[in-house]
Amino acid sequence: MRCIDVAKFGPPEVMRVAERPAPVPAAGEVLIAVHAAGVNRPDIIQRYGKYPPPPGASDILGLEVAGTILAVGEGVSRWHVGDAVCALVAGGGYAEQCVAPQEQCLPVPAGLSMTEAAALPETFFTVWTNLFDRGRLAAGEWVLIHGGTSGIGTTAIQLAVARGAHVAATAGTDEKCAACVGLGAAQAWNYRTTDWVEAMRRATGGRGADVVLDMVGGDYTARNLQVLAVEGRLVQIAFLKSSTVELDIALLMRKRLWLTGSTLRPRTPAEKGVIARQLEAEVWPLLARRAVAPVIDTVFPLADAALAHRRMESSAHVGKIVLDVRA
Repeated sequence: MRCIDVAKFGPPEVMRVAERPAPVPAAGEVLIAVHAAGVNRPDIIQRYGKYPPPPGASDILGLEVAGTILAVGEGVSRWHVGDAVCALVAGGGYAEQCVAPQEQCLPVPAGLSMTEAAALPETFFTVWTNLFDRGRLAAGEWVLIHGGTSGIGTTAIQLAVARGAHVAATAGTDEKCAACVGLGAAQAWNYRTTDWVEAMRRATGGRGADVVLDMVGGDYTARNLQVLAVEGRLVQIAFLKSSTVELDIALLMRKRLWLTGSTLRPRTPAEKGVIARQLEAEVWPLLARRAVAPVIDTVFPLADAALAHRRMESSAHVGKIVLDVRA
């Protein structure tokens, strides 16, 4: 099979098209003929050698795919050869064939293309488990979403609005802020020109946000605690800045705040399977009727994976970047 190989850690140019033996599904796994694969920031971090795959996972980049099932391993009951699925994987997505645990597969939602389906798993799994499980975001509450035009951000805005929450977002340009509003955010602020802590207070009559979803870290952390309402929840899912921060514990205590976070990739198939079933019950109907939809920024042929990574590293994108594996 064709795949993208990382010859050595470094800039996008280290990626090249290579030939490797196709994987074989183990017990409980399916083999997918990949039509499209999503590109995510963890892929870039892995390419630089700073995010190794979990033990036993493929060293090929790629955390989400969509395609048709070619074969099933022993013990697979729900899925059959020919089924159209999208899947969350711990690696191996930038390839013509990829194995996935059966629990981490979902049917391609009705009416969605393979390209759109490939843009779902990593962001929708992440947003669901963090915003609604750990963050307990409820209808009528205010949520502040940083990085509103990222794949995570565009997903989080839509899901929060669809479930009755009020959304504020930050982004790096006025145009990106307009895109956030277009997706349903009630407020969106350019973090380069606006004090979003004060803006959030004004938007909520001084109360603050019930939930903050953050992928920045560093000096954002103290400001996130300031912007939270009493009993507010800060959910950390990444750190584009430093992971080491200084906290005012007294503020945490006075406002009875919750500080939590999670990673997705190291979790077991059983744990990810719980999230998958929640998504299928709660979110897949929203996708089928286009109440929410993946926002696709750019689609690149597999051979142009380096261009896809450059696009993501530029931060110019709005929504998801996808590789067309069959192109």
